Amino acid sequence: QVQLVESGGGAVQPGGSLGLSCVASGSIFHLVAMAWYRQAPGKERELVASRNSGGGSNYADSVKGRFTISRITGGNTVSLQMDTLKPEDTAVYYCNVRAYVTTSEWGDYWGPGTPVTVSS
Repeated sequence: QVQLVESGGGAVQPGGSLGLSCVASGSIFHLVAMAWYRQAPGKERELVASRNSGGGSNYADSVKGRFTISRITGGNTVSLQMDTLKPEDTAVYYCNVRAYVTTSEWGDYWGPGTPVTVSS
């Protein structure tokens, strides 16, 4: 019902920057929130940043001041600008969307993930 296409990511040296983008398409009646999660090897998936339909944003403590989540106004695209990257940011990053597909039916949808590697 809802498809997510992620782009960006890759490899960068510590202190560098990368940008991720995610476009949602399909039978979307209303987008409640868009977010980025990440999962490092051997660790659980964790919330990195989220942005709700009211414009509010939330960040994990570990990325505050370094990452910025933004959403194109009126659009179904969310981006994550990652600056001052650290080796511990290495993970697979997943786009997540919470959306209503009808006036009463909603769900959480996930992108396939895009890897980010921070290494010298």
